[in-house]
Amino acid sequence: MKNIELNNGVQMPLLGYGVYQVNPEECERCVSDAIAVGYRMIDTAQIYKNEEGVGNAIKKSGIDRKEFFIVTKVWISNAGYEKAKASIETSLRKLQTDYIDLLLIHQPFGDYYGSYRAMEEAYKEGKVRAIGVSNFYADRYLDLAYHCEIKPAVNQMETHVFYQQQDLQELMKKYDTKLMSWGPFAEGKNDFFANPILNAIGEKYHKSAAQVALRYLLQRDIICIPKSVRKERMEQNLNVFDFQLSAEDMAKIQALDTKQPLFSSRRDPAFVEMILQYGN
Repeated sequence: MKNIELNNGVQMPLLGYGVYQVNPEECERCVSDAIAVGYRMIDTAQIYKNEEGVGNAIKKSGIDRKEFFIVTKVWISNAGYEKAKASIETSLRKLQTDYIDLLLIHQPFGDYYGSYRAMEEAYKEGKVRAIGVSNFYADRYLDLAYHCEIKPAVNQMETHVFYQQQDLQELMKKYDTKLMSWGPFAEGKNDFFANPILNAIGEKYHKSAAQVALRYLLQRDIICIPKSVRKERMEQNLNVFDFQLSAEDMAKIQALDTKQPLFSSRRDPAFVEMILQYGN
């Protein structure tokens, strides 16, 4: 597995397994399968309600905890210094670990400045190895990065071939913040898996459209967390380090960028109102 170095020197796998929308009841089985095929980075969140499943699978794997890279996120209902501080302890307990490798603020709403202070404190105490944000557009990202003590190591954003986040990635280089993709397959939107460009490129390398899309992001040093509940797909998603896209291939895929999100915008009042109530 190829790693990427975060702004504090921590080594993070470029490719991991995401458990968004994985039912709590089957999370342990899915993560166990992911571990069996070779994943060592697992991405979860408080709001996914499956941190326990992740913790159980890692514990039962018998593999040294140091071999894993666990990512979780503080939800809006836990925003603010005191609530975030308590929620970090809860996540540690559910994950059955003494430390979290990467802790993110999940959404740019509520008292996320208070949350970030609690995360900085947890970092200094050794409970967290790296901290960052998720779904922070350029304006909110810059405001936080400028005013905080510990610069965000990662910003996890909707990122895929149709919404490539080129400008945001370039902007974040100022603070050495890495871009992490959620939804690298765009959840199949825009007829993703049948895309003629991705499939034509894939034929050259005997790879699927999904593998080509992942390889494109990885070659841009974008951290990816594809999700599947099927072991064979988990294996396929991991099998992307044995080929290299050419400059011509990269240019063709770059041309797919619409520069528009395919999922709800954090600037849409209706979506914001809905998400502020979610999980409360």
